[in-house]
Amino acid sequence: MRRRSLLFVAGLVPLAYAWAQRPEPTQPQPPLPIEKLVIVGKDGQSHTFNVEMALTPEQQEVGEMFRTVVPEDSGMLFVWSGPQVSQMWMKNTLVPLDMVFINADGTIRAIAENTVPKSLATVDSRGPVLATLELAGGVTAKLNIRVGDTVQFRLFGTPK
Repeated sequence: MRRRSLLFVAGLVPLAYAWAQRPEPTQPQPPLPIEKLVIVGKDGQSHTFNVEMALTPEQQEVGEMFRTVVPEDSGMLFVWSGPQVSQMWMKNTLVPLDMVFINADGTIRAIAENTVPKSLATVDSRGPVLATLELAGGVTAKLNIRVGDTVQFRLFGTPK
């Protein structure tokens, strides 16, 4: 799974069992709906991305798996049901990614740069976030995107 979570709540045990019985993804998912997202740095510089919206558990499970290219002006936004710790991994992901963890107010909480393809190591948001943005590996450094920068997007009350 792209997003790790433990389902210990009694009512979710059957759901967790059914989820575990699903076949493992073996190919990239079709392109998801795309929306524009803008990141504004503390220096006022803005960077626009066309992001695929991974909204359902199935879409989030597959994420960027099996894709061989993530364009520098694109990405995938994982929207959580509410602020929570986001724990991602790179299983079956063939290219390095930058993971941008976004607070509910639209500020960037943490960035994991150039995550390792196919790794099962947990990449953690280091606190509750409302969304996780995956970009091509190296893009955050190249564009000087940093913790504290602002993400403008309807989810954060800043439509773009």
